[in-house]
Amino acid sequence: MELRHLQHFVAVAEDQHFTRAAERLMVSQSGLSASIRALERELQTPLFVRTTRRVTLTEAGRALLGEAERILAQVRSAHEAVAAVQGVLRGTLALGTEQCIAGVDVAGLLAAFRRRHPDVEIRLRQAGSGALAEEVAAGRLDLAFAYRTQADTDQLRSVSLTGEPMTVLCHPTHRLATGGAAVMPEELGGEVFVDFHPDWGPRRTTDTAFAAAGVRRTVALEVNDVHSLLDLVDENLGIAVVPRHFRHKREALTALPVKGTGEAVYETVALLPPPQATSPAARALMALLEQGTHDGP
Repeated sequence: MELRHLQHFVAVAEDQHFTRAAERLMVSQSGLSASIRALERELQTPLFVRTTRRVTLTEAGRALLGEAERILAQVRSAHEAVAAVQGVLRGTLALGTEQCIAGVDVAGLLAAFRRRHPDVEIRLRQAGSGALAEEVAAGRLDLAFAYRTQADTDQLRSVSLTGEPMTVLCHPTHRLATGGAAVMPEELGGEVFVDFHPDWGPRRTTDTAFAAAGVRRTVALEVNDVHSLLDLVDENLGIAVVPRHFRHKREALTALPVKGTGEAVYETVALLPPPQATSPAARALMALLEQGTHDGP
């Protein structure tokens, strides 16, 4: 099995199209098709279901995809490790993050990293914590800043960054704001909620807290960015339960502590592969973060 066969297979799986994959890889479509056929012959099974419009993975193809991505990520890490020993950090830093993550200034950190390592290409992907964890485990991302979604595994480890309580945000004229006191989940059961997609860390934290309290809530307004959430609350269309640091993003809103939620704390972490699979670029970024040097050169 050749590495180029795996590279070609992953590209077709990602694009779900031979022509687009061939263009991205800068190879001929006939050469790409021949490479996939050679891999299928070696494995003695079809990897794709081919139609005139697109291709989709077979069950065998889905089983191969995760392993192929991990193999390619390890090969890339090997090349980067050799370059690092030679004194120059090269290659790519593929980073994932949730929006407005607590405990790290992502833009400042990346700026400091670029100053230190100008030969490394930085790629950034923003997504929910569940998706980010899957991409780090699969080797598609070197690391991610996210909400802790699971215990450590043999493919994924976490480094704690910070933890904070959840806070209710509401319009100043809302009935909760007039009381000004801490609220319990039981007092919020009849409210209309603004919240994020279920894959986001804040949504998972709130869902967990309300489920533990036995309170059913209605998320009528679901968004995928922080500013939309704040805008909707600012128009008094609903309330939101968010990590405490969100209150500083819209000072006009009323922030109330949430009590009676037990261990439901929003914890942000750095998600990484096992130490032996962590790329030199990811180690360098974490070193900058731990040194607290991302505010300056």
